[in-house]
Amino acid sequence: MPFCASVIMLLAAAAGEIATTIVQAPDSPVRLDNARILTASDAPPVLLYSATNVTDQALDQFTVMAFVFDAQGRLKARQVAPGRRTLEPRATKYSAMVLDGSPIGAGDFVVVGINQAQRVDSDAWWRAELQSAAEDAAKRKKP
Repeated sequence: MPFCASVIMLLAAAAGEIATTIVQAPDSPVRLDNARILTASDAPPVLLYSATNVTDQALDQFTVMAFVFDAQGRLKARQVAPGRRTLEPRATKYSAMVLDGSPIGAGDFVVVGINQAQRVDSDAWWRAELQSAAEDAAKRKKP
């Protein structure tokens, strides 16, 4: 088992999960599913997710954006990281993102989505602005 997968399995077994919300641009070539925040007392939270290429063309790379909101729905942090490389047409892969940009406290919640993708053999990037959708999701989520 690869090191990263071993660490994720250890975190999942040793710690609780925090629910997260997924936002998606309507024309996104990648769909996120099964997003979970895994926590451990001595490590930063980890976002574990599955990503599916919803197109008939291979993707060279994509990026995941995570927004951390406090219990009142105020944006605390925003973090971007590359997702898996080479996502074949209609394929699904699991990946992880360490959320070390800001502490996530009790009552905070995370909104995630795909904000960029690039097809294989292309210099062009598909891009989406997700902050408004994330803020709308935060408004619906707060107590």
